[in-house]
Amino acid sequence: MDRVLIDCGAGGSWDPSMGHLAEAMAEADIDTSSITMIALTHAHGDHINGLLMPDGRRAFDGLRKIVIGEDAVEEFLAEPVLEQFRSLLAPINGGDRLADHLLAVDIPGHARGHMGYLLNTDEDDVLFCGDLIHVPAAQFARPELTWAYDDDEAVARATRIRLLRDAANAQTWLAGAHLGRPGIGRVVEDAKGYAFIPVA
Repeated sequence: MDRVLIDCGAGGSWDPSMGHLAEAMAEADIDTSSITMIALTHAHGDHINGLLMPDGRRAFDGLRKIVIGEDAVEEFLAEPVLEQFRSLLAPINGGDRLADHLLAVDIPGHARGHMGYLLNTDEDDVLFCGDLIHVPAAQFARPELTWAYDDDEAVARATRIRLLRDAANAQTWLAGAHLGRPGIGRVVEDAKGYAFIPVA
């Protein structure tokens, strides 16, 4: 059975405050070498550059597969230093199943091949939504607000409105890269739109 990590952060490539995934995993008593599959939501640097350590070494010694949206492969491989991972790439599309309880979900609008991953458990469902939300303080209350980094703002807007509605109705947990710590919570409808209630 694979041990799956969803996205791997920016590594040390963007800012000194980033690149602490290995330390965070150690605090959670997870050995980076135990990760056998990484499921990427898309191919932006703050989600993929953590494949490498700042010194250029691979960050995950046990990695056997990198799952990525089919339409995101070209952007991933455009970064020369990531060419070394070509043989590990496993392109997917929405509706593909990574494991019995893990389903790939199309989340179009932000980037080519932007994917989410729906984890079904005996108790709850969790949608790992990538960059569906960038500014939680504004976009939950007003999901129609877009972000300059969305490739197609109209599609991103429609996707966000639909998925927030679905998450609220189904009481699905939402986990995202830009939701702030702890990065996971519930979406509830309120008078203004939606509110995000982080897990306690």
